[in-house]
Amino acid sequence: QVQLVESGGGLVQAGGSLRLSCAASGRTFSTYPMGWFRQAPGKEREFVAAINWSGSRTYYADSVKGRFTISRDNANHTVSLQMNSLKPDDTATYYCAASRSLTTRDREYRYWGQGTQVTVPS
Repeated sequence: QVQLVESGGGLVQAGGSLRLSCAASGRTFSTYPMGWFRQAPGKEREFVAAINWSGSRTYYADSVKGRFTISRDNANHTVSLQMNSLKPDDTATYYCAASRSLTTRDREYRYWGQGTQVTVPS
């Protein structure tokens, strides 16, 4: 069992930066690949980034590649998403999730946080 709590969302102007954090409970956290997803109003949830258990492999959606960086600290049971050069299209609720495999498909993620809102005004 893994419980996830996101933080760090907020309102930021276009071109600015935010760092999202996801705190995980559960002794098995370090064995789970982790992902970030987002969902904007009226849109389906979409993949943002994923990282394997050790942090040696990462994947990004094309829309965020070069701007966002996912990382993890297994000792402190956290996974982060550094978001730079934010755009209005990045406005969404961001969720972290834990999966048994490194994947971009949300249906394969077993545990989810409650989400944190990121707003980038146009």
